[in-house]
Amino acid sequence: MKANAPTKVTLIASIILAVIALIANFVAIPVISGYAFFIMCGAFVVLLLGCLLKGK
Repeated sequence: MKANAPTKVTLIASIILAVIALIANFVAIPVISGYAFFIMCGAFVVLLLGCLLKGK
């Protein structure tokens, strides 16, 4: 499998998810703070899929 550069939308979505997870880890956000680890994992999965799948 050949790795490609992620599209701008995929990269921005991954960064937004990662920032939300970091903020939720340090600041008590009622719904999100309990899932900060899983949100961060989701950000990395989005970035991984953006690199592995062929974009337009």
